[in-house]
Amino acid sequence: MAQAAIAAAVIVSDRKVLLIRRRIAEGELSWQFPAGKVEPGEAVESAAVRETLEETRLTVGVVKRLGERVHPATGRTMVYVACEVLGGAAQVPAADEVAEVEWCDRVTLARLVPRQLHAPVQDYLDMTVT
Repeated sequence: MAQAAIAAAVIVSDRKVLLIRRRIAEGELSWQFPAGKVEPGEAVESAAVRETLEETRLTVGVVKRLGERVHPATGRTMVYVACEVLGGAAQVPAADEVAEVEWCDRVTLARLVPRQLHAPVQDYLDMTVT
């Protein structure tokens, strides 16, 4: 049985992108976009919205799907969804999985995520993040 795809929310607000730091890193991945497994019968976009709310307490809306790939570090199928903030303020929920949230400009993003991003995601961030 194939593993469920992972929906990642690429959330841009005020020219910054939201990253979360997981308490337990996935290999070298510590800082990443809010993301999680797509549940059976759930649309990828709905999973991105749900995971964002669970991991950051932000309510977001889907802007567009940016693309998908097999992540080179984890081997998981990743689907990237551009989202906009509809309500709330990013915070660490009471859950055990998220340690920090941070709105990042390009310099901070490059420092926290030194690996190459999926090209369509990078293109979107190049247009939306300062």
